[in-house]
Amino acid sequence: MVTSFPPISPKVPRLLHGADYNPDQWLNYPDVLKEDIRLMKLSRCNVMSVGIFSWVSLEPEEGRFTFDWLDRVLDAFKDNGIYAFLATPSGAKPAWMSKKYPEVLRTEADRVRSLHGKRHTHCYTSPVYRRKTAVINGKLAERYAHHPAVIGWHISNEYSGECHCDLCQAKFREWLLAKYKTLDRLNHAWWTGFWSHTYTDWDEIESPAPHGEDAVHGLNLDWKRFVTDQTVDFCRHEIAHVRSFHPELPVTTNFMGTFPGLNYWKFTDLLDVISWDSYPAWHNNKQTDSELGADIAFVHDINRSLKGGKPFMLMESTPSMTNWHDVSRLKRPGMHELSSLQAVAHGSDTVQYFQWRKSRGSSEKLHGAVVDHEGSEHTRVFQDVKKLGEKLDKLDEIAGTTAEPEVALIFDWENRWALEDAQGPRNIGLHYERTVKSFYQPFWQEGVPVDVIHMDGDFSKYKLVIAPMLYMLKQDTAERIERFVQEGGTFVATYWSGIVDENDLAFLGGFPGGLRKTLGIRSEEIDALHDGQKNAIVMDADNRLGLSGRYEAAELCDLIHLEGAEALAFYEEDFYAGRPALTVNLYGAGKAYYIASRNEASFQKDFVSKLIEETGIAKVLDTDLPDGVTAQMRTDGKHDYIFLLNFTEENENVALPDEVYTDVLKGTRKKGTVKLPPYGTVILRRRHRAE
Repeated sequence: MVTSFPPISPKVPRLLHGADYNPDQWLNYPDVLKEDIRLMKLSRCNVMSVGIFSWVSLEPEEGRFTFDWLDRVLDAFKDNGIYAFLATPSGAKPAWMSKKYPEVLRTEADRVRSLHGKRHTHCYTSPVYRRKTAVINGKLAERYAHHPAVIGWHISNEYSGECHCDLCQAKFREWLLAKYKTLDRLNHAWWTGFWSHTYTDWDEIESPAPHGEDAVHGLNLDWKRFVTDQTVDFCRHEIAHVRSFHPELPVTTNFMGTFPGLNYWKFTDLLDVISWDSYPAWHNNKQTDSELGADIAFVHDINRSLKGGKPFMLMESTPSMTNWHDVSRLKRPGMHELSSLQAVAHGSDTVQYFQWRKSRGSSEKLHGAVVDHEGSEHTRVFQDVKKLGEKLDKLDEIAGTTAEPEVALIFDWENRWALEDAQGPRNIGLHYERTVKSFYQPFWQEGVPVDVIHMDGDFSKYKLVIAPMLYMLKQDTAERIERFVQEGGTFVATYWSGIVDENDLAFLGGFPGGLRKTLGIRSEEIDALHDGQKNAIVMDADNRLGLSGRYEAAELCDLIHLEGAEALAFYEEDFYAGRPALTVNLYGAGKAYYIASRNEASFQKDFVSKLIEETGIAKVLDTDLPDGVTAQMRTDGKHDYIFLLNFTEENENVALPDEVYTDVLKGTRKKGTVKLPPYGTVILRRRHRAE
């Protein structure tokens, strides 16, 4: 197994620290660049993403290019040991383009064309927009691809949205023709005979619309797939024109967590490194900081998993606050360092911010930044950034290391699209993402690394695979799960799994479709409960997991029949009292569990703890962690780097197992008990534990 990767750039074989930098906003303030360079060096920031929304500053009118200001910036970086991810500016087109070429403007689902403004309001299909991005990207690459300060390309910014113009309608029909070949196949896959929606000509097909067709689930699903594919194709188009002058420069584009509009797995082959933008609402009144910490860790693990464990980039975060949350709270003392090192603990080789210097006007003038409007280093936030930069300087040996999870959790975008379009059994919320995270949180609390993968991923390298609410079940996925269990793996499924195939057609012959034999159960009905309504499951005496007592159930209760599986718990109430609520099927050399009801958090905690014990999954530290404290690990195969992270406002103590540890930041030996202050972090090194 690979335990170490090359650095993001051989020019900077270390952890990167920096921000989005927008010097073109300050061209009328000639002293700003010089002062920014001084402050970057003072804060130990060594990389900047430059030019993300700079199109009009680079091409103020069609065909006239002004690169002199960017020359000055990159030359100043070179002279001061600072590096750049140079961005393509396609996220925000100039006004002259919208005026001269209105076809580049996006058409919304209601078929109304957007006016110029905001971001990502362009059509990815437009030949004009593709031609214009090819020109500006090519000019940038020709001029800067070999500049000593440039270490990579930042492609566009936060790709998102969809266009419903005539060009996109035609491209969608081409996409469908390539997939289905004939209308008969399309009509069957979409089950268009319902409500007499059968198509008799390809030109009759339109994208989903609020004032037209939006009730054919196969159409809705394929449209979302098309939007991802068209966005990926546009990204590929952009990359081709920056790579033409220096193919070795790495490329990335910044993702947005679990953004529902795009299937990020489709981008992985295009990108050399994954990056994402993280903006948690710390210190809110709906979650504890530790609960939110687990949620953000979940997304970090998705981004590490996207490239098979390769380190990712924390491309954007705020060193203080956002300006677009419902309430823009300041990070409490210690939280900036904690949240930044959390990203590193889960596999990021960078800590970067939006933004370096606060914009003086417009939409994000009040968004957090390293340099405030006050303009100096004499702020709490700047000093927090400087302190973190000094610590990152001491962590060079961690760059390139990775994790070795024995657990995989399936979070699948296409499954999410289909599930959320299902029209039942709970139209007030099936809560797919929340459900998956509810299974992640106990592993995070126990200090067990997790990969977050999609249903097409490789299961063979894990001891345990959990697939909450796998509503859509591809035939290949079912076959690989069956093989995984037969060969000794442990698999966990839940209610509302195996309901439809990849075309969103319900399985005939019984649920959960192709998992029925592996799980040893048949699902007949599912009871949806209103908010506030409760049932409970009661553990069977002497069940093989060793769980006892009862757990509250709510929202969804699956009514199942045993077909070889063994019942471990039963429903307590309602007409299905006494029916199985938790089962295990011994299948081949492995086991398959089925959780029939949505249970309270304590069930997930106890159930996961028993699974860890039963499967022999290794914890980062074989010790009891206080609530709100987690242990995460990266390794190079020789040394393990253990991050102890305290997401509470209290002093916490962690008892270390009897091994030899070194405090990486202090260089001192550690044994006995580690003391963690509120929002505190300790990073330990030990000899790698081989299996």
